[in-house]
Amino acid sequence: MARSYSLTLRREGDSERQRFVTLDGALDALETEIRAMAQTVRRDETKSIGRSYAPQELVAVRAEVSGPGVRGGIDLRGDGSVEAFSGRIRRAVIEPREDEDPYAALRRVLSSD
Repeated sequence: MARSYSLTLRREGDSERQRFVTLDGALDALETEIRAMAQTVRRDETKSIGRSYAPQELVAVRAEVSGPGVRGGIDLRGDGSVEAFSGRIRRAVIEPREDEDPYAALRRVLSSD
């Protein structure tokens, strides 16, 4: 049976799933989608019971790649910034190295798994 990878995009209660034969294909699509959305998608400050959330604290879009032994993605924040993570239930932020952006950091971590 062929291995397959899923890219799931979640945005304000809506989700979309795409399937790919390779991890590189899924990561390429993730980067293309999030870079395009980062130009336009924003979230305003949100207030909840007794607390305000600044745009950089809010996830506007979550893009997650999953497959055999692989799970991680990119959070597009309400201010347009992006942050890579690994895991699903227990997400761990992936800190980019000096020569990396969050997309390259995600690729490095997921490709090494």
